[in-house]
Amino acid sequence: MASGQQVAVYGAYGHTGRFVVAELLERGFSPVLSGRDAAELEALARETGAQARPASADDAAALDRALAGATAVVNCAGPFAVTAALVIEAALRAGIPYLDVAAEIEANADTFERFAERALEAETVVVPAMAFFGGLGDLLVTAAMGGRTAADEVHVAYGLSSWHPTAGTRTAGAVSRQRRDGRRVVRTGGRLEYRADAPPTLEWRFPAPLGPRTVIGEFTMADVVTVPSHLSVPEVRTYMTADAARDIASPRTPPPAAADPSGRSDQTFLVDVVVRSGSEEWRAVARGRDIYAVTAPLVVEALERVLTGRAETYGVVSAGEAFDAPDFLRALSAHLTVELPS
Repeated sequence: MASGQQVAVYGAYGHTGRFVVAELLERGFSPVLSGRDAAELEALARETGAQARPASADDAAALDRALAGATAVVNCAGPFAVTAALVIEAALRAGIPYLDVAAEIEANADTFERFAERALEAETVVVPAMAFFGGLGDLLVTAAMGGRTAADEVHVAYGLSSWHPTAGTRTAGAVSRQRRDGRRVVRTGGRLEYRADAPPTLEWRFPAPLGPRTVIGEFTMADVVTVPSHLSVPEVRTYMTADAARDIASPRTPPPAAADPSGRSDQTFLVDVVVRSGSEEWRAVARGRDIYAVTAPLVVEALERVLTGRAETYGVVSAGEAFDAPDFLRALSAHLTVELPS
């Protein structure tokens, strides 16, 4: 289907970027490798046979050369507070779709606010947070709602067996903490609110095989931006298993280690979505392995749908708004086991 179409991958040599490049090659695309480090790009080019085009995000001319001839760009280079706007600008100049894998809450909110009108005017598609955090949760919430556009509450509980963060995750987290002056963020009453107190700890009853687990409540992730971007839900809460939260908080936790030839780690995950409206409740569940690796089929499936005219709107859109959520999730059956309301 891809028939050798060129797709630029910015941040191609990063941990997630490598998974994205491999997924593009698997689907018949021709990735164009880009990013700041020319030596890393050349090494990856030798491994993959792909073309390398170095470019710093703040060098508009170099970015334009990197995107020349590409049908789309996937941004895998965090912190997205630094790179997203610059790469989106380059995509708009090139007249091509933009997708990223940002988990940074404020960076994603900035993308919706800053580029909504311009992407609509250009009749192009900009999809931020098309990743495990943000994109997957939004697809599950949208599928659970079954065509409804409003609810009272959305809860997304992340059951991670562990969380060994990449260097990029640590850098993005530091930028976010600095931007918030060390505070935490929640979405309540239809808006983002910043708090200085400690988040609550509670028990979440995950489906099998996890069962009841201690979680950090108000462990806020990008779903608080993606879900309410197209659904009327004033309360969006996300939760993280306490063990995984301790992993990500500790500076001594090592980065992910490959457990198979594809580079995936042995980390497993279960995402449990609960939507409530009045006395009604709907649930969706996804199970899989390696939150970084599964981001690749998520973003490349979205890319393929955009390029084949299966995005349902123009502008800055989240996964649940852009795509048929149940169909999208079913298409990832090789990577995710999903349970949706009948």
